[in-house]
Amino acid sequence: MVGKNILDNIKATNYSFLRPSRDELNLLNIDVTNEYIRDNKPDIIIHAAGIVGGIEANINNPVKFLYENSLMGLNIINSSLINDVPRFINIASSCMYPKNAVNPLKESLILEGSLEPTNEGYAIAKILACKLCEYISNTMNEKSYKTLIPCNLYGSHDNYDENSSHMIPAVIDKIHKAMLNNGEIEIWGDGSARREFMNASSFSDFVFYALENFNRMPQTLNVGLGQDYSILEYYTAIAKVIGYDSDFKYDLSKPVGMKQKLVDIENLENFGWKNKVSLDDGIKEAYKYYKESYGV
Repeated sequence: MVGKNILDNIKATNYSFLRPSRDELNLLNIDVTNEYIRDNKPDIIIHAAGIVGGIEANINNPVKFLYENSLMGLNIINSSLINDVPRFINIASSCMYPKNAVNPLKESLILEGSLEPTNEGYAIAKILACKLCEYISNTMNEKSYKTLIPCNLYGSHDNYDENSSHMIPAVIDKIHKAMLNNGEIEIWGDGSARREFMNASSFSDFVFYALENFNRMPQTLNVGLGQDYSILEYYTAIAKVIGYDSDFKYDLSKPVGMKQKLVDIENLENFGWKNKVSLDDGIKEAYKYYKESYGV
């Protein structure tokens, strides 16, 4: 999702992108990764690859989420280093922050507490890549390897499978199908947990802002809205866009993850960038993509 939104951005035409698919470049293989970077000699690498999913996918696949994300991060960062790639943008995740940290979550809180158990493996992999980039930047003057920590993302090119996707695309799929079949909608928990979601097209705008201002960008930087909503508010907003007007049911036995996850954007504001896509417009864009791409 992130990589395709970057390539869809109008500013992508200002750059020459290498865009290998998984079939063309297996990041789990260190030799293949090293050979690809050595032969193509990129000026900068944006690491947007990963095994991703919502709470259920993370709970069901902890080994895969930890091992494969760690291996991809280590392979591409180390191959970039030994092949003298001077600049690197590592895209991480706000799940790296401690479960019980005080919100909003400042960049300095990484490794300051225990992680949320439902996505611990994924978070450890992302912390590993983040710290490796930090060590490289701090010890090698000619290398600048930096990490972006976006809040939760959604939008075009997302995974809309109810059982493996993140919250917003899963809810779009669930509510759309319920509307067609006169079905009921079930929310995990009581709907009070709060989350911060940014449209992926908006995040792609930031990536190009970062490329244009790379030297003055902080080593590790949150990219978010500075505002969060409850899960119930997201369900309500999505239902309004789709046209579903029935009541919701609640399953209090299901896991809900962290009660709140809102990133601190003080450093982002000082860097000079602000999100411009509203929640309503972002959901409309995501729903349009869902209908066009899934033929529903």
